[in-house]
Amino acid sequence: MRTLEKARQVLPPPLSRQDMEMARVAQRCIMEALDHSRAAAITLTTDSGEHPTVDVPPAALKLIGQLLGALSEGRPITIVPSNQEFSTVEAAHFLNVSRPFVIKEIESGRLPHRMVGTHRRVAFEDLIAYARKMRERQEAALERLAENSRELGLDY
Repeated sequence: MRTLEKARQVLPPPLSRQDMEMARVAQRCIMEALDHSRAAAITLTTDSGEHPTVDVPPAALKLIGQLLGALSEGRPITIVPSNQEFSTVEAAHFLNVSRPFVIKEIESGRLPHRMVGTHRRVAFEDLIAYARKMRERQEAALERLAENSRELGLDY
């Protein structure tokens, strides 16, 4: 997965329960501070005891909060530039589907792409939008199945 190697992968070291709780508390503090203020600055404590204050864009603090939330749950984190493009193989890996399925979706017009020579490239933001739509369709299908089973008296 050549393109994904270009993306910056941040694989956190295994966290202890104490570290996970620390990340959870830090996330709550950052998110609550952002809810109550438009200013964004953090104060750091260094090993030498200094307390420098650093101005940080609110969007960056929100991202840090989200990263801390993922860390607190032990989830892996991958950072991908928004202008990143994926080959059909990489898109298939990302969506956890086969390459022929990705090509079928591209050819049907459901997954936008561009051609680079004879190769198809899918923009990351298009891939994310497609994944969201795919998830929504799956959830709607599951809801229809559940509704059908309720109508048939097959409650579970």
